[in-house]
Amino acid sequence: MSLPAEFHAIAARVNNWGRWGAADEIGTLNLITDEVVRGAAAQIRTGRRIPLALPLKEDGVQVGMIPGRINPLHTMVQINQELFGPGTVACSDDAVSMGLQAGTHWDALTHVSHSGRIYNGRPAATITAHGHAEFSGIDKAGHIVSRGVLLDVARAKGLDRLPGGHAVTPEDLAEAEEFGGVTVRAGDIVLVRTGQIQVYLAGDKHAYGYPSPGLSVRTPQWFHARDVAAVANDTLTFEIFPPEIDDLWLPVHALDLVEMGMHQGQNWNLEKLSTACAEERRYAFLLSAMPEPFVGAVGTPVAPVAVL
Repeated sequence: MSLPAEFHAIAARVNNWGRWGAADEIGTLNLITDEVVRGAAAQIRTGRRIPLALPLKEDGVQVGMIPGRINPLHTMVQINQELFGPGTVACSDDAVSMGLQAGTHWDALTHVSHSGRIYNGRPAATITAHGHAEFSGIDKAGHIVSRGVLLDVARAKGLDRLPGGHAVTPEDLAEAEEFGGVTVRAGDIVLVRTGQIQVYLAGDKHAYGYPSPGLSVRTPQWFHARDVAAVANDTLTFEIFPPEIDDLWLPVHALDLVEMGMHQGQNWNLEKLSTACAEERRYAFLLSAMPEPFVGAVGTPVAPVAVL
């Protein structure tokens, strides 16, 4: 089934192919300039640090819906082993096997494709089993540090959590912007809080994933108009699930990653940040969200920290 005309119309409006040259592999991260980072550092007033990652553990957020996206399997490979003979210093080592997008993570621009293409018009066939992502692997993202802005959609509506069928619209984003007294600007990393992570934290992994509030297919145009560098939220699927348009699966992924070249993050725990921003009455901060540099990977775990 081909993608509908509505999708292609939005794609044409947000497309960034060639904007930073034919060789570009990082998309909207180009908007995080030295000047933007200096401005981000100026957001720090108290030094209060808020971690945004979920713990990486075997009983994590994945329930088997996506084949191969396994929760971390943590194994000790040596325990108090005296490598250099009896009485020498003993070492312990461990290893992990996991889906790179199993927990709190960034999607690389190569995470999805459509119509045989990935970001900047390159063939989707450049992603292979042995060579991985030839272009726009997560290692190409480098450092992701910028001004972060929390758009607390749930709190702006006076709710702890948005209902499962709520598609977050541009109007919702603007409402949260006004509520927080903040203006999203070029190079910002926007964090959209729905409150859905509360379901997982309460122990119901299945209800966390479905049904889930999430971003509407209309939101990429809002982010594109403001030159947002990256977006993350507190849900499993990022966009509303099930989809708002029948049989149109993951359209926001395709618009953000493929057309716009905008990295997106999922399973970010924004609960403590929501409380801190409300207490301090400010919704902008320095955000450090460094990707692990897995060469050619289409996603990566991340342990983001907001500094107020």
